Amino acid sequence: MGAGLRSLNTEPFAAEREWEVEGVPVLRGEARVPLPVPAEDGVSRRIKRFYRLQCRSFLRYCERCLLPQAAAEYRAALEASRPLPAFRAELDYRVTYNRGGLWSLYTQVRESLGSGPALLTRRGDTWDLAEGYPAPLKDFFPVGTAWKKKLLAQAAEEIQRRERAGAGRFHEGWRRELRRFNPQNFYLTEEGLAFFYPMYAIAPASEGIPVFRMPYDGGAEEPG
Repeated sequence: MGAGLRSLNTEPFAAEREWEVEGVPVLRGEARVPLPVPAEDGVSRRIKRFYRLQCRSFLRYCERCLLPQAAAEYRAALEASRPLPAFRAELDYRVTYNRGGLWSLYTQVRESLGSGPALLTRRGDTWDLAEGYPAPLKDFFPVGTAWKKKLLAQAAEEIQRRERAGAGRFHEGWRRELRRFNPQNFYLTEEGLAFFYPMYAIAPASEGIPVFRMPYDGGAEEPG
């Protein structure tokens, strides 16, 4: 089905919508996702459908979940004679690895909803182009490896290094929170396997989305 694919050529597909309340724009949603070109084989078509669906789902989320918040804030600001809000949500992506029959990327949503810090939500995808499906995290470690234990040890070492250097702040209970790692939260890079935690999961908002890397010579297997 996709046995001949060793890499994937893509181009951005963009979509945007703006929602109004009483004729006043209160929310803008912008999406940018990757689409394979040309999408002539089964794998490319499947990936194309996947990210077109992600784009549509994001815009539906904006309308169903964020628009009511924006509308309520608009009416509250009107009543209090405060500046009217202009909420914004953006979906974007970055391809991080594209060779050896593997295509890896992350997509990220940024929600700017008022005066607080923007909320970031990230998703990692690593596609096996021969099989046409995402590859699980365990596939990038030797068989029988306690891969979760290795990743948590790598993250703990990096957190301690950042704290000693004054280059990061983490919750007091970060060791306990590290164990809640979601094995879907990873992607490949040229330097190593990157894995991450959701915003607020192990650190305050100032740290954004904490990302750690497992070098290919440090436990993870180099792709290909």
